[in-house]
Amino acid sequence: MIKVQVYVTLKAGVLDPQGSAITNSLHTMNYEEVNSVRTGKFIELEVENTKNLEQRIEEMCEKLLSNPVIEDYTYTIGEAVS
Repeated sequence: MIKVQVYVTLKAGVLDPQGSAITNSLHTMNYEEVNSVRTGKFIELEVENTKNLEQRIEEMCEKLLSNPVIEDYTYTIGEAVS
């Protein structure tokens, strides 16, 4: 099995109301050094090692794990786990 870590974030320019709410809350709590917050998702997959693994991960991200219209994603493929 291979561990894959997928990070999904909103594209630049897309409003992030949750990030704005977190920023405001942090300012209320006197963390004025925070300029802005952007939120996202972290998804960890355990997958079988296949010869076209990267292509399959790309398909998963495009079709289900992210919304390509408003979100970007990156992923890392880790070492085999037992």
